[in-house]
Amino acid sequence: MSTGAIKSDAQQSLVATVTTETVPGHEVAEVLGIARGNTVRARNVGRDITQGFRNLAGGELKAYSTLLADARDQAIERMEADAVEMGADAVVNVRMETSEVAQGASEVIAYGTAVRLA
Repeated sequence: MSTGAIKSDAQQSLVATVTTETVPGHEVAEVLGIARGNTVRARNVGRDITQGFRNLAGGELKAYSTLLADARDQAIERMEADAVEMGADAVVNVRMETSEVAQGASEVIAYGTAVRLA
């Protein structure tokens, strides 16, 4: 299951969110369909200026790393909530993708197979 300081009801009711085809120690009884969650995040001008200076010196652009980490967490939370709405116990084969949807804005999508466990 994904980690976070505060777990939502959706996260607490899932047995697991995994990138594998099965959940160790459990058998898949029913495949419910594709669970998905996404978010679109945009950079801001102030952050762009400070990160631009940091880029000149090299190294990690921590503000962008944090922005993308938060976006990934939100996409996973939304996918898990979608799976719970479908009646799932777990989400298997979880994958994530990122794409630029507008200049300075990126979409992060998490998706996987919602399943009921035996």
